[in-house]
Amino acid sequence: MKKKIAIIGAGIAGLTFAKLIKKNSDFEFMVYEKKETLSLEKGFGIQLSINSILILNKIGFKNIKPEEINHPEKLNFYSINSDKICDLDLTRFNTKEIKYTTLQRATLLEFLKDEIYNQHLRFGKKIQRVSEINNKILINFDDGTNDLVDYVIAADGIFSNTKSFFESNINRPKFKNAIAVRSILKLKKIQNMDVKNINLFMGANTHLAVYPINKNELNLICIVRHKKFDPDNIRNLIDKKVLNQGPILKKLFEGDLNSWPLYSTDKILPSSNKNVFYLGDAFQSFLPTMAQGAAQSIEGAYTLFNLLKDKNNNAHNIYFETRSKRAKLIKKRSNFNFFAFHVSNPVIKVIRNIILKYVIKNKAFISNYLGKVYNN
Repeated sequence: MKKKIAIIGAGIAGLTFAKLIKKNSDFEFMVYEKKETLSLEKGFGIQLSINSILILNKIGFKNIKPEEINHPEKLNFYSINSDKICDLDLTRFNTKEIKYTTLQRATLLEFLKDEIYNQHLRFGKKIQRVSEINNKILINFDDGTNDLVDYVIAADGIFSNTKSFFESNINRPKFKNAIAVRSILKLKKIQNMDVKNINLFMGANTHLAVYPINKNELNLICIVRHKKFDPDNIRNLIDKKVLNQGPILKKLFEGDLNSWPLYSTDKILPSSNKNVFYLGDAFQSFLPTMAQGAAQSIEGAYTLFNLLKDKNNNAHNIYFETRSKRAKLIKKRSNFNFFAFHVSNPVIKVIRNIILKYVIKNKAFISNYLGKVYNN
């Protein structure tokens, strides 16, 4: 009899796992999403390093339309006043078919939902309770339906509701005293910027990145250290903490701004049930300073898929140990970048920039610092 899997959450992690299952196994599965629709409106962008592109290509991503993606070749480092410091060659990790990629999140979700949407995706599904029956898990939803499955894959985000049904000890996400602000920029309105590549601007207690997400638009993401999230006061916050340092960047913030508080989990805890697995942000969330959020969701989905496909009897322990080691590496680098990007002391800034110019050209350092991330 086929094993049955319930995937909770239709984000990048859940849909990647579902697509791997659909294309490469004979498991029965269903994706359950608590929202009423899959959010596919055109909007903000994501970066995918080669560790995730390698996996996505196994399920057809290499056939995506060229006009829907970009392959930046450089990461340009600037001070907040737009003085260029140096640039990093991103192509050193690329191959002919595996390249650093930027795109709209909606484009990736459109690709992932293909072959899943009609038959394997159910909306408006919120878990009411769970129970174990003969080594299986019975999920009861608040609409009166249920599903009896062999495995539960919780991919419902950093504030995973699914965890509360299985864990007595939940690792609560902590506010990192930082705010993320995002906007979409029209390419034709941006001047004096390398719009084909990634541009990182570093200031005191803030940094922002601008990169292409299609042939006509750029994504702006700005991180500001601040102890309180007030969505009604975001423009004042940007004026005070970003544009006061770099008024030349004012044009970047003229459009609609979306904002949210940044959270991260300090500890990584295993599932207490050997048939329940946490995936993506439900497993471990990161500060967005290594651009590895989506990539790690994809990596985790691939690791878990292979363990279950191969019917590994120790899948629960191997998955946790493998992904914990990986997550700790990414988290350590993300936290260091969070510090380095936001240096406020003028003397330390000068020292940082001198060191940055040196290490960017040091092949051994780049191979260690980024190679261990990109070459999973």
